[in-house]
Amino acid sequence: MTKKRKSGGRSKGGKGSSDHVQCSNCGTIVPKDKAKRVTSRISLVEPSLARELRAAGTYIAAQTTLKLYCVSCAVHFGHVKVRAKSERRRKY
Repeated sequence: MTKKRKSGGRSKGGKGSSDHVQCSNCGTIVPKDKAKRVTSRISLVEPSLARELRAAGTYIAAQTTLKLYCVSCAVHFGHVKVRAKSERRRKY
């Protein structure tokens, strides 16, 4: 069967098996090196209040959240785009 990607969609290299994680959206078990990581910052202060505090020179801390998605959920949410065949891998 033809191979779509040289890496098989994973970033493990030659290390054998890797840990598994759950998708943050659907709960599917995915290899950790295949899951798509999305980091986002969540402010604990309302935007209107944050604007006033920033104008006064206050530092506003924000929590960093890490979400791991399976490939299908990452495509659904637009974190990963479906690439054309010519862009998937380099042909020398």
